[in-house]
Amino acid sequence: MDEFLREVSENAVLRVVVPVGVLVVVTGLALLVRMIIYRRLHQWSAKTETEWDDIIIHSTRLASLLWCFFLGIFAAVHLAVVPESWEEHVASISPILLIVMGIYTGVIIIRVFIDWYIVVVASKTASPLDDMIMGAMKWVVPVVAFFLGLVLVLDLLEIHTLETKVLPPVKSWLRAHGPSLALLFGIGLALVLAATATIPKIIERSVQRSRGDQTPEEVKKRAETLSGVLVASLQAVILAVIFFMMLSEIGLNIAPMIAGVGVVGIAIGFGAQSLVKDIIAGLFILLENQYRKGDVVRIAGTSGLVEDINLRRTLLRDLDGIVHSVPNGEISVSSNFTKSYSRVNLNISVGYNEDLDRVIAVINRVGKELAEDPAWSAQILKPPQVLRVDNLGDSGIEIKVTGDTKPIQQWAVTGELRLRIKKAFDQEGIEIPWPHTKVYFGNALDVSALQNPKKKA
Repeated sequence: MDEFLREVSENAVLRVVVPVGVLVVVTGLALLVRMIIYRRLHQWSAKTETEWDDIIIHSTRLASLLWCFFLGIFAAVHLAVVPESWEEHVASISPILLIVMGIYTGVIIIRVFIDWYIVVVASKTASPLDDMIMGAMKWVVPVVAFFLGLVLVLDLLEIHTLETKVLPPVKSWLRAHGPSLALLFGIGLALVLAATATIPKIIERSVQRSRGDQTPEEVKKRAETLSGVLVASLQAVILAVIFFMMLSEIGLNIAPMIAGVGVVGIAIGFGAQSLVKDIIAGLFILLENQYRKGDVVRIAGTSGLVEDINLRRTLLRDLDGIVHSVPNGEISVSSNFTKSYSRVNLNISVGYNEDLDRVIAVINRVGKELAEDPAWSAQILKPPQVLRVDNLGDSGIEIKVTGDTKPIQQWAVTGELRLRIKKAFDQEGIEIPWPHTKVYFGNALDVSALQNPKKKA
């Protein structure tokens, strides 16, 4: 090997041909290995249903290509024979390329994790904070990596102008505070993401263990409600603690700030008693499981679907699409229309001349057919049937029909039941009366006299 290098250094043609040849051969071999690896990865990805492998292939394609060329350049530089005046500069090429490629590869690895979290985890969490953090990290990480690489490259090249004016303060500050700030940032980020991803699962398991007679839909709604509140609260606490610790690390005295926050908190506590009332009421609503996200409720005189709930307020959307924000402290009575199960409660009016036994048999038959229909059987827990003759009205006899359904399905089942009862009554010739009035003019003789006045005379 030494003789070969000596021959290369003495032969002008070999000085050029050998490094170029090594560059081509090493790069070609690296590209061939890369092609084989990615072909295997594509075959493996085609057999899986997860998105993790697709993210890896898409994100590492360019980085792996650059590494192939880097290996060729690295090998060529070490075999190249250059003038002595160039040796110092050529020797720094490999370390600089290694730093650049190392930082770039680190950024790619972090981006792979970010993309995986956004696709696999963040899309399934209720909290928007992890989406915001990961969206910001996609831009922050490359910027931080760029400046870090710039400092390292300038330090390696020993550029004296920048070294005397810029690098010493930057390097000393980074050495003093950089590791601690990076550690605090990493711990805070890990805790926020862990809380966002794991707390909902922990709560869901806890609710499952204490579900009692709750349906799976109710368990899911309660878990989502508790998760949303607890995750948001824990995220706020983590961010506040990490923020104050980072301020302390860079030399700021946080004792006056904490004292000031305490004084402001006391002042707010005295001045915002309604806010405290709302928070306490919201806490009891969650602990007592009065209602959850997805329930239909009536609170503070307003009815609607619960779109969101936290410790301070409840958001309702009514049938007109209007969103009502109700402070929890204003809720004295809450009526939940969809807890555990819902109920069909329907009055059917028939004419006074109808056979009630026949009418009841027709209604019960329609309710049974509806409960046995595959399109509706999953929503019905107890077939609708006649409960009693509820009222002898002015225009007809009212018959009450009841039945149990899954939560929030009672209105759909009631509408379908009305439709089928109307069709059945039409087929059976059963009258559904409308308001009308019968007028009598005394007795029969008087009526006859009014109709034939000449005959009376």
